[in-house]
Amino acid sequence: MPRSILDESRIHPAIRERVATHQQAIVKEVQAAVAQHAVVVVGMGFNPFPKKACKQLDAAGVTHHYMEYGNYFSLWRERNALKLWTGWPTFPMVFVKGTLVGGANDVQKLIASGELKTLLA
Repeated sequence: MPRSILDESRIHPAIRERVATHQQAIVKEVQAAVAQHAVVVVGMGFNPFPKKACKQLDAAGVTHHYMEYGNYFSLWRERNALKLWTGWPTFPMVFVKGTLVGGANDVQKLIASGELKTLLA
């Protein structure tokens, strides 16, 4: 099922560039990491769930790259660009071989089912 994204034709031409380039530095940085590493965890400070995902991956013996952007009080605009890009509403955002697989609870399910090893094979 495709996710709903506002069609570019429904964005006024005068603001299309602003929409397309909004906070793209952080998006490009994450995209580069996702292209370079098999597993990437994107998180934020003061949130226990990114740490939980990293601990789960460590316990499963899965090497991962962790990226942290601010906390509840800082860099929220930048993190919002990641949410807009992925469509995922919370942190962490965990990518496996370039695919967003969800957050900490989703990673735990993938580990428990053995699917994570399959995705990494």
